[in-house]
Amino acid sequence: MNIVLHYAAGPGLAARLAALTAEGLHVTICPGDPTEALHAADVLWHVLTPCTAAMLAAAPKLRLIQKIGTGVNTIDLAAAKARQVAVCNLPGTNAPAVAEMTLLLMLAALRRLPLLDRGTRDGSGWALDPALQDSFGELGGRTVGLAGYGAIPKLLAPILTAFGCRVLYTARTPKPDAAAEWRTLPALLEEADIVSLHVPLMPETAKLIGAAALARMKPGAILVNTARGGLVDQAALAAALSSGHLAAAGLDVFATEPADAADPLFSLPNVVVAPHVAWLTTGTFDRSFSLAAENCQRLRDGRPLLHQVQ
Repeated sequence: MNIVLHYAAGPGLAARLAALTAEGLHVTICPGDPTEALHAADVLWHVLTPCTAAMLAAAPKLRLIQKIGTGVNTIDLAAAKARQVAVCNLPGTNAPAVAEMTLLLMLAALRRLPLLDRGTRDGSGWALDPALQDSFGELGGRTVGLAGYGAIPKLLAPILTAFGCRVLYTARTPKPDAAAEWRTLPALLEEADIVSLHVPLMPETAKLIGAAALARMKPGAILVNTARGGLVDQAALAAALSSGHLAAAGLDVFATEPADAADPLFSLPNVVVAPHVAWLTTGTFDRSFSLAAENCQRLRDGRPLLHQVQ
């Protein structure tokens, strides 16, 4: 079975994927234009670069698009359906990594880590403006609001509680086993010192956090987003951060990726950023590619696929 991984793999991952040949799975690693490789592909392992109708048209043998991750908003689902190409994702495989990065962004924003890092490197770290002392905070004692309560918030809630946080969450309906207090989204925004986003990007969630939602947040609150950039109106966020209404933001995702280096958010000293790598750990690779390989074997053997979304 021929598989195209549309992603740039490092040497360790490349060796791992090469070993799948023994199982009859031949993986072509294609970080750039996949058109030529897709011509003989039975399966596309899709990461972040959009999977378009044009890509599907270049893959006459394609039977499965396997998302390495959870969100399928970067796949042209209508084109896949028209071609009768199955689409599967891997819910939960990146949850530990994303939960840890979410916590990291919270802490880095509270302690202003980028500023401290730069200051230490350029020799000014021991001569910081005393006024900055009032901007360094702790996680303990804060109210943290989790927008969504899937695999990642389920991991985060008890960790945050152990740090001494009061944890709130919002979801369509209260979860009986949640280790947090349910709120409507407006109530969560009003109560939380830190708001962390964990919902999929769909038409109804696009710019979920716009100017009105940001105005509803507490003065001095922090926004963290490790879900999808399109959930946030970035211009409104930049304005809220520049005005001082929000104290900081920690962002791993952006509305357009790769993000424009001239994005106003990048010039703000109270923003911590990463290039959509919250999911990217060797642990995520272990969990994800094991399941992705199993789905390829299931496809080959005519067995039901795992986590089929379409």
